[in-house]
Amino acid sequence: MTTRQDLMTLAGHMRQSASLFIQDIGNGLLVVSHNTLALVGLAVVSVMLVFTSQAGLRENLESATLGWLNARHEARAEADGNTLLATAEPDAIARATAIDPRDLSRQQAAVAHWLARRYSVAPEPISRLVQEAWAVGNRAKVEPTLILAIMAIESRFNPFAQSSVGAQGLMQVMTRVHDDKYEAFGGTLAAFDPVTNLRVGVQVLKECIQRAGGLEDGLRFYVGGANLAEDTGYTARVMAEHDLLKSVASGRSVPANTIPNIVRPMREAASAPTGGDSAQIALLR
Repeated sequence: MTTRQDLMTLAGHMRQSASLFIQDIGNGLLVVSHNTLALVGLAVVSVMLVFTSQAGLRENLESATLGWLNARHEARAEADGNTLLATAEPDAIARATAIDPRDLSRQQAAVAHWLARRYSVAPEPISRLVQEAWAVGNRAKVEPTLILAIMAIESRFNPFAQSSVGAQGLMQVMTRVHDDKYEAFGGTLAAFDPVTNLRVGVQVLKECIQRAGGLEDGLRFYVGGANLAEDTGYTARVMAEHDLLKSVASGRSVPANTIPNIVRPMREAASAPTGGDSAQIALLR
């Protein structure tokens, strides 16, 4: 009986010891885990403090991370056959010479839509050119419809047009002659920017009208026919288109396929400007 009690007592002590041992281990693991989490938290806070205090380091890390994510995204897109994503430019729209025709006045919108139908071009880029013709024309005291008529006859609104003698762009300005005028726009390659070509062309036109003393003679100088008795009908065609555009701008209904009534009277050759101007005018075309 005594032996049995001793065994039971011993077993009880062993259970207590085992329970205490397990409890100690659990407490130890809990303390260790708490300490580990505290160390991890401390490390995270330290890293955050470092990046917060050093903007350059933070930006570099963000840039590197974003670049890596974008590269991964592009690689997956190319694997799926989408090659456009790698060349995407969200800011490309800023380079587009185009506006919504609804942003124009009623008069300007009528002209833009008429030109778009007549020359089979999109109304959005034409609307931007119409807007610019009104703005530059009012500043230069040149009728906007005359500016648009010249563009229509010169290039049919092709901003990349080039003549056999080197006249370039919408208004077919001789870039090599008027290279000084393009300096304010970054150089002669700006001749192929539609808005820049329009602005330079209007300046050249204004100078020609001032030299000639009148609109029609100014147009002859503009086209390089100041010394000729006949300018191959250029002035008559521009003026006829100008009249149609003025009718459209005034609210009249003019079919887009209207053939203008072109009158080409024979006349005496205009006197050419003297001095260095004559060479410059001769090179306009």
